[in-house]
Amino acid sequence: METARVLVAADKFKGSLTAVQVAERVTAGLRRVVPGLAVETLPVADGGDGTVAAAVAAGFERREARVTGPLGDPVTAAYALRGDTAVVEMAEASGLQHLPDGVFAPLTATTYGSGELLGAALEAGATTIVFGVGGSATTDGGAGMLAALGARFLDADGKPVGPGGGPLATLAEADLSGLDPRLKDVDLVLASDVDNPLTGSKGAPEVYGRQKGASEEDIAVLDAALTHYASILGPDTAALPGAGAAGGIGYGALVALGARFRPGIEVMLDVLGFAPALARATLVVTGEGSLDEQTLHGKAPAGVAAAARAAGIEVVAVCGRLALPPEALERAGIRRAYALAELEPDPAVSMAQAGPLLERAAESIARDFLAG
Repeated sequence: METARVLVAADKFKGSLTAVQVAERVTAGLRRVVPGLAVETLPVADGGDGTVAAAVAAGFERREARVTGPLGDPVTAAYALRGDTAVVEMAEASGLQHLPDGVFAPLTATTYGSGELLGAALEAGATTIVFGVGGSATTDGGAGMLAALGARFLDADGKPVGPGGGPLATLAEADLSGLDPRLKDVDLVLASDVDNPLTGSKGAPEVYGRQKGASEEDIAVLDAALTHYASILGPDTAALPGAGAAGGIGYGALVALGARFRPGIEVMLDVLGFAPALARATLVVTGEGSLDEQTLHGKAPAGVAAAARAAGIEVVAVCGRLALPPEALERAGIRRAYALAELEPDPAVSMAQAGPLLERAAESIARDFLAG
C-alpha cells in the first residue's frame, strides 16, 4: 500500500489566520490522528494580499523598502526575492491596509508607492517580476506607479496632474519616454484573479470603487477620468483583460510597462514550486476563509484543485464558511469541504477560535481519508 503523503496548499483565512498558520494548524490536526504522517506545506496565494508572505514561506528572501503610501505618507512595504526573480505585491505599498479606519480617498489615492516598490525590485537585480495586484485603495489606472518609474503626466499648462484617478480628467499629455530603461529587459507578469476591463459597467470604478469609499458621483467621475486617460495612453486598450485589476493598475502595467497578464494562482503555483510538491503527494488539502462562488473564478483553492485533479490526486478543502453545494465542489475537483462553521456556528467565535477549530477539522480529514 502506498505511504500517505499530504500536501497542504491553502490560502489565508482572511481576518483570522495567515496561510502559514493554516498550514501549521492543519498539520497539527492531521498528525494528532496519524502520528508521524508525512506532511508537506506550501502556503499559496492568488496575487492578492498574502502573496509576498507565501513566496517567503516557499524560500524567497523578504526585502523591505520605504515607499509612498496611498495617501502620500511613507509606509514600509515588503517584496520577495530569490535569485533574479522578485514577487511584488501592490497592496504592500498601495493597499487598503494602509488606510486608517473609516478613511478613504477614492479620487486621490495613489499607486506611486507601487512604482517605487517595483523600482526597488529592479535595483535588487530582478529580471523577472511577478506583480501581484489586488486589495488596492486606489483607482488611478496605474498613473502613480508609472510616475514613480519616470513617466510624466501633464495638464494643459504643462504642470503635473495631481495624485489619484480624479485629476486624470485634466490630463493633456502623457510622456513615457523617461520610464526606467531597465524595464525593457524585465519579464513583468501581471498576476491577478481579476480580468475586468478598465472602464464601463464591468470596469474598475463601477465594480470595485465602492469598497474603496467611492460614492456614485465619485464612480462616474473616476470612470470618465480613466476613459480620458486611456484615450491618451492608447485607444482601444481599456478593454484588455486585467486592465481593471486593482483600480486599473493592471492597465498601466499592460499598456506602458509591457506586462503580460496571467491568472494569479497559475503564476504563483509556478513560482512556489507546486508541481514537484504535488508529484510527491497522495492527498491535497487546500482552502481559504470562504469557499463561495468567487472561489470558482480564479481563487487559490480552485487553482490548486484543478492542478491536482489533472494529476489524478484527490483534494479536500478547509474553510471558515462554505457557500457552495456539493456538486459545485465536485466540478471544481474538490472531493469534500470541511467548514469551521459546522463546528462553531457563531461567525465571531469561529473567527476568534479559527486555529483550534481548524485542527479539529483536520482531525476529521485524517479519520475520513487517512486512518486505517
